[in-house]
Amino acid sequence: MAYKKKEECPKPPAWLTSFGDLMSLLLTFFILLYSMSIISLEKFYQVLKGIVSAFGAQSVVFEEGTMPEGRRIEIPMENFHFRKIKYKELKKVAQEIKAEMSKRGIWSDYALTGECLRIRVNTDKFFPPGEDTLMKEAKGLILGLCYKLKPYALPVDIEGHTDNRPISTPRFPSNWELSMARAISVIEVFEKECGYPSDKLSALGYADTKPIASNDTPQGRQKNRRVEFCVKLLP
Repeated sequence: MAYKKKEECPKPPAWLTSFGDLMSLLLTFFILLYSMSIISLEKFYQVLKGIVSAFGAQSVVFEEGTMPEGRRIEIPMENFHFRKIKYKELKKVAQEIKAEMSKRGIWSDYALTGECLRIRVNTDKFFPPGEDTLMKEAKGLILGLCYKLKPYALPVDIEGHTDNRPISTPRFPSNWELSMARAISVIEVFEKECGYPSDKLSALGYADTKPIASNDTPQGRQKNRRVEFCVKLLP
């Protein structure tokens, strides 16, 4: 007669294995919930600000550290709705300017960067090489551009940009002076001949520090020789 070895421990019932897996999953689930419950106030504020701005609102009922009790806390939306409307209007203006420049064989473009609508215009037909004196035809084009922007009376930063080819003359020791002088020449047309509010104008010179194309090709250098009109979408 064969001897049957006695089991030291009885086998657990089959359902206990599934139950153990279920408990492990539940534990993992609750750990995940706990990790998600630790809120980053900075990220929460960003999400909240995005939701509020999407609906064009200016404030939200919220009080940090407590349950909402109807207290209205202002969230700085920087006139989001105003900017959105102005951008739609100014985009049409930028398209008209681009079409007009294209007729004259002048490269131009526009782009929205932050709170600024940038209108970019190549300067090869605006200024003689290495000079800041506007050509006669260029004055008319700048006046036309100014008259389109003047009804909005928004702040405008006029920026001068050059390519990376060095310049060294008694008047312009470097591209810094040249880019600044060109921006000032454009501002003078805006202020003296167009009547744009002087307190809304600023001149900036960036030399070759902010290229929008490669300076390794003639086409790229041509794009980099430009004046930019940064029209700020806030009054």
